[in-house]
Amino acid sequence: MQIAGYRTGPDDPALLLAADGSVERVSLEPSVELAYPLGERHCAGVIDDGTHYPCDREPAPYCDRHTHEWAPTYADEEHAIYLAAFAPAMFKVGITRSWRLDTRLREQGADRAAHIHTVSSGPIARGVEREIAAEIPEAVRVETKIEGLAATVDHDAWEALLEEHAPIETFEFDYGFALPERPVAERLATGIVLGTKGRILVLERAGTTYATDLRELVGYEIAAESTRDRQASLGAF
Repeated sequence: MQIAGYRTGPDDPALLLAADGSVERVSLEPSVELAYPLGERHCAGVIDDGTHYPCDREPAPYCDRHTHEWAPTYADEEHAIYLAAFAPAMFKVGITRSWRLDTRLREQGADRAAHIHTVSSGPIARGVEREIAAEIPEAVRVETKIEGLAATVDHDAWEALLEEHAPIETFEFDYGFALPERPVAERLATGIVLGTKGRILVLERAGTTYATDLRELVGYEIAAESTRDRQASLGAF
């Protein structure tokens, strides 16, 4: 069995486990218990229409045959340009199709956000984004997001940024859990789920809280099956 992917966002975050071509979706809702010791890692292959096509090539999570590059498939759709804040004071600019704005922000684990422009197409949005990116980065590393998990957004710094951009709409997000201190950054898939924030999975194990980047789990073989009854809800993907 291999961890072949994951799903994030506001509804039903999950790990995707693949074996013999089939895919099972393991819920990452709070209180679910995971017991997946990590073994060897290689390319996760591809999931197409619910079927997993494995790949034994070494690069992980994906080899060059299975790396998905962004393509302007939705170039003619209306796009939103947004600012996102990650505690305590990391800000970024980004774009998405307008109807996906709330979902996209939650997928990234934003603490706060602001919709600052609406444009008629993807290429126009890219142009505006590049202009703003001269002063505000287009990405925030997951490691940086993990470092801020127990912090709150610097309100004054965020408000000062908004004053420069006249937001159309602002957002504040609650991911359903609060941490008294920064969790330990660790690559693991064993423990009780406390919650997810974007692609960050937060687990409690033996009295310690851990945070892992879900992408860093993709491609791992499960070293051994747990002998206990799974509390996770499994179902065909």
